[in-house]
Amino acid sequence: MSAAGVGAVQVIALVQTLVLAHLLSPAEVGVFAAGTVLTTFVMVFSHSSLSHALIQRRTEIEDAAETVFRVTLGSGVVLAGMLLASAPVLSRVFHDPQVGSVAAVCSGTVVLTSLMAVPDAMMQRALQFERRVIVDPANAVAFATVSISLAVAGFGVWALVAGYYVSVLVAATAAWWLSGWRPRRGRFSVPLWRELAVFAFPLLLESVVERALEAVEVMLVGQRLQTSALGNYRNGRRLAFLPVTAIIQICSYVLFPAFAQISGEPERFERGFLRAMGWMWLAVVPASALLGAIGEPVVVLLLGNEWRGAGVLVESMAGVGIGFALMSVCAEACKGAGRPQLINWMTGIGALTAVPLILILLPHGLFGVGVALSVSAILTGLTGLLVSRSVVHVSHGELAHCLLPPALAGVCAAVAAGLLERLLLHASEKSVVLGLGLVGLEALVFVALFTAVLQAISPTTLTPLRSAVRRS
Repeated sequence: MSAAGVGAVQVIALVQTLVLAHLLSPAEVGVFAAGTVLTTFVMVFSHSSLSHALIQRRTEIEDAAETVFRVTLGSGVVLAGMLLASAPVLSRVFHDPQVGSVAAVCSGTVVLTSLMAVPDAMMQRALQFERRVIVDPANAVAFATVSISLAVAGFGVWALVAGYYVSVLVAATAAWWLSGWRPRRGRFSVPLWRELAVFAFPLLLESVVERALEAVEVMLVGQRLQTSALGNYRNGRRLAFLPVTAIIQICSYVLFPAFAQISGEPERFERGFLRAMGWMWLAVVPASALLGAIGEPVVVLLLGNEWRGAGVLVESMAGVGIGFALMSVCAEACKGAGRPQLINWMTGIGALTAVPLILILLPHGLFGVGVALSVSAILTGLTGLLVSRSVVHVSHGELAHCLLPPALAGVCAAVAAGLLERLLLHASEKSVVLGLGLVGLEALVFVALFTAVLQAISPTTLTPLRSAVRRS
């Protein structure tokens, strides 16, 4: 059910991105990215990390839910006011008055987002998958429908703003309707808030650093390069994350509440961790490697030559998905075991590597930005493996057996597909129909090589996948 919901969202997001790329210029998309940079940053406060503490909690659930609801709603109102007041600053930072206007208008979405924190958490802790099957697709459909309709009518960047507002409103309404939770069933408690905050603080710190890094990326690209490059950055980043985000969201939504329930059984916890890591890795590695090999021609053929910079970014960000796959499973294990503070080791490595690497490689344009993000994500993911071993107690040998064969197969297949594109086929230089046909051929070659190499070096890796296919 989680896969069905996330898959629907990713398909809708892909179609919406492709259509809007032909209706809006990179500069217009860049203005929206710049105008919402602070809104995205403060979402971590309004959709509070306290909700994770609510998911993990086992006692006083109604009182905890009431406490989290009041705190998140209050912080959402305060943050919306701060965003509205700071909007003129963004106009000066990006040298564009429209950026400040977009920021001011979008500030209200923070309040709407804060309303979803408790309903979302209550659904997830109960493994209630309407969140994935209904709420998220409804959000995606609302954004796509409104933004595309208004873009066709010539509203430019305001088509994205309107779509953003409507999508958040639809998601909030659906979450309240489906969760069945209502306020005033419990009591607000300051001591309980403090207890929840102890668990939530490391997660809040992680989210703040992650969003801050994204904001810095946007500002550096927008200032050092140009607004059109920022538009290429936004769409390229979205496309690079589509397959990886789908896979990670499918798994992480299930893993946190599941790990929380089995963390007291060490052997079962270890088996669950290795199984989750194996499935995640087997899905993310080939998807990321394929994007690294043929991401640019795919983007150029689907979006047009003016978006070639987005394609370059997609290819150079291939390592981001690999790093995020490691981070995701390790973080859910740490949270499920009640030790979220271990996640801050990953947070620290990400903060210490991402911005310096971007500053060093930014002279190489969007390619340099993508490489910097890839290296930082992989280092952060490896850090996650190290710290999570103190929780799950898996051996180095078990991790190597799980991770190395798919990684080697992915590298071999990616090199072959990339050489086929650059030395022989040149799909991006052909017509759309012919070019996409050639890209499909390259993808088939990639899949065949990946499967053959993996079967040769580790025949047992694909056994669970074959068993699952036979059972279905």
